[in-house]
Amino acid sequence: MNPILLAVIIVSAIGLIGGLVLAIASIVMAVPKDEKAEKIEECLPGANCGACGFSGCSGYAKALSEGKAESTSLCAPGGAEVAAKVAKVMGVANESVKPMTAVVLCQGNNQNTGSKMLYNGIDSCKAANLIFAGQNKCSYGCLGFGDCQKACPYGAITICDGVARVNPIACKACKVCIATCPKGIIELRPVEQAYAGVFCKNKDKGAIARKACNTACIGCMKCTKVCEYDAITVKDNCAYIDYNKCAACGKCVAECPDHAIVLVKELAKNVQ
Repeated sequence: MNPILLAVIIVSAIGLIGGLVLAIASIVMAVPKDEKAEKIEECLPGANCGACGFSGCSGYAKALSEGKAESTSLCAPGGAEVAAKVAKVMGVANESVKPMTAVVLCQGNNQNTGSKMLYNGIDSCKAANLIFAGQNKCSYGCLGFGDCQKACPYGAITICDGVARVNPIACKACKVCIATCPKGIIELRPVEQAYAGVFCKNKDKGAIARKACNTACIGCMKCTKVCEYDAITVKDNCAYIDYNKCAACGKCVAECPDHAIVLVKELAKNVQ
């Protein structure tokens, strides 16, 4: 037999046998598909932000399919539309979704606070925070280098006068900025609800806090005394208002001596 023809036959036989082995292996070792999880994942936006509390969209879809998660409204970026689609796939009643947005709880702009040192390091909040808690007099306030702005996948954050601010229309409440902020001053708040909020996280005693920032909470507890809804508590020299209890009456705003409390209307209506 021609040597070249023999070589072709041998190689073809090896290829055929190898293909059959791979085909059999793919059947024997195949991982069963979770069709429900795949359908749920198709409904999700694919942001993989982790705001739902799972590893990503696939993790959330798998948890719902396997019964490890029950709520169909955990996808903050998707909102009510995605929640409705997921509920339809799951065959359950649609859950209402309260629109949320990230809010930077700090008023320490260039007018309200100053610098305690000249910082010539990396333009990063995380880096600046490692050096004496940052360049500003207030050790608890926004550093203004925009780590949250760079991390936001929706372009919802800008730096205004030294402080990060969030556009509630663009924000998807994915919590990426919350995880990024080294000061822990970003929290989620409802978009379509009026409430009073303490825009300060300073935990120093009153006199020290006031020297650091003109709008610092000094823990005087005057707000707690005028609140009729038991919505305000003071811990570690700083007040906190439970927006679920707040009736937005504005009494605490008027009573606060340093204007650390701001009455927030429905945020979406305040953005032009």
